[in-house]
Amino acid sequence: MLQAADLTIRLNPADDVVIARVELPAGTTLVKEGNLAVAAKVPAGHKVAVRDVKAGQPVRRYNQIIGFATRDIRAGEHVHVQNLAMGDFERDYAYSSDVKKTDYVSPQASFEGIVRADGRVATRNYIGILTSVNCSATVARQIARHFENRLDAYPNVDGVVALTHKSGCGMASDGEAIDVLRRTMAGYARHPNFYAVQVVGLGCEANQINSLLSTQALKRHDKLHAYTIQEKGGTSKAIREGVARIEAVLAEANKVKRETVPASHLTLGLQCGGSDGYSGISANPALGAAVDLLVRHGGTAMLSETPEIYGAEHLLTRRAVSREVGEKLISRIRWWEDYTRRNGNEMNNNPSPGNKAGGLTTILEKSLGAVAKGGTTNLVQVLEYAEPVTQKGFVYMDTPGYDPVSATGQVAGGANMICFTTGRGSAYGCKPAPSLKLATNTALWEHQEEDMDINCGTIIDGKESVEQAGRRFFELVLETASGKKSKSELFGYGEDEFAPWVLGATM
Repeated sequence: MLQAADLTIRLNPADDVVIARVELPAGTTLVKEGNLAVAAKVPAGHKVAVRDVKAGQPVRRYNQIIGFATRDIRAGEHVHVQNLAMGDFERDYAYSSDVKKTDYVSPQASFEGIVRADGRVATRNYIGILTSVNCSATVARQIARHFENRLDAYPNVDGVVALTHKSGCGMASDGEAIDVLRRTMAGYARHPNFYAVQVVGLGCEANQINSLLSTQALKRHDKLHAYTIQEKGGTSKAIREGVARIEAVLAEANKVKRETVPASHLTLGLQCGGSDGYSGISANPALGAAVDLLVRHGGTAMLSETPEIYGAEHLLTRRAVSREVGEKLISRIRWWEDYTRRNGNEMNNNPSPGNKAGGLTTILEKSLGAVAKGGTTNLVQVLEYAEPVTQKGFVYMDTPGYDPVSATGQVAGGANMICFTTGRGSAYGCKPAPSLKLATNTALWEHQEEDMDINCGTIIDGKESVEQAGRRFFELVLETASGKKSKSELFGYGEDEFAPWVLGATM
């Protein structure tokens, strides 16, 4: 039973607000805040003012600005969209001011991975079918469908996966939009979680297969086939071609064996979706603690979703190993400001209605909680969408905030696992990289447990520290990398969630 002193969470002594652990009826006395009376009902996860704030003045949470009062706010009031809004203010980027030496661990933690011939390590063993254009999606799906319930003789093959998309034509044959699509496809074609891949096209699309291969330095070989429906003579012949090519490699694909490898072979893509007021208190910092552990063990973690770190980017530039790395992050922020402006939007179109219902008011507040997923180690690299990760440690990839699009870029860049925090309840999954979901609160865990892999609500409940939850999740990451199925894998999620970022006009 919660006592009066346990009803709220204060994140920093300088904060103007505290967070409600449970729904607070009007008149509730907050003992820890000097017997402050709550003026009106405050939902769980929402904010209560602990001091008066004048109209136009900044409001702080995490000892950081989350917005500006749109009217006078009295101590005890519910602080949300009715009295708090976005506002401009100068951020001190203080490039590299918080860089510190990483305390590496020896010996490294390990997992049971699949070592490919070139030395790269996989966490899963799929056969993939990619499409150059939407017009070949049906053929790709029919090829994959042929193998449904027919892989019992190949227990070491996780599946035959068709990853289709809605683009590839009605676009320029060169430029930013097609470059991003091709980079994404190349990242999947090379991904170690695929034993073999075939690329299926129509034949007359803007995204010509030969141009895709040449621009991305991909060459056809025994595990990378590429052809078009038109050259094969139509739909049924193209399907037979794809089925025959997969049947020819299944026996070899099934020969893979898992072996003990160091955790340095793990690359995690960090995601949050359906965030709430607890995200920045429980699941995100717990994931950040796991990231710190992974980096200390030589591994890599990738933060993304640029619209959802907006307003908190100064916390990342301070950790950049060089000014060049920090400035590249800010250049991507400026690109997004221009991108949203020319499309008639603004960066504060985020948070979503679900985020707001969960207690998040502005993108500043959401971002400050989101960056906690990245832990505390140095930022060593900043990448554009779907660029390959080439550094070990904590890295950043520029992506949209929309989870399927963001995670698709991360997997293209080399992520062999996705870690996804949620407070409202996400049902996301990913192939070929397994996805683990972290629930921010116990109520969500109990309500949607079949979709959640771990409960971080224990932090809110006072039963576990952030560090303890992070260690527990780190162990789950190692187990999942070793072959344990995630909840989303058991449901079969992952093929429809493949969503390359579509840029520019569709013509």
